[in-house]
Amino acid sequence: MMQNPLIELDVHGLTVDQAIVKIEEQIKKANAGIYRIRVIHGFHRGNRIQQGIYREIGHGLNPKVLRITGGNNPGITEIILREY
Repeated sequence: MMQNPLIELDVHGLTVDQAIVKIEEQIKKANAGIYRIRVIHGFHRGNRIQQGIYREIGHGLNPKVLRITGGNNPGITEIILREY
């Protein structure tokens, strides 16, 4: 059975620091088959987590991260590890 190349990580209810730790754990564990981590942080209070993602994991800060983009709605941030 083929592994899903997308990880969805829900960080609702976590502090910015807790969310960043969870996200970094997923990035570290992601093997070559994973191309994207979809972080579901919510809107309004989730914006602090989104800002933390860009600040702590953004371009050039983690060698496994190709880029970070917004998701399909403002409560989602996508961390791209490689092109699909």
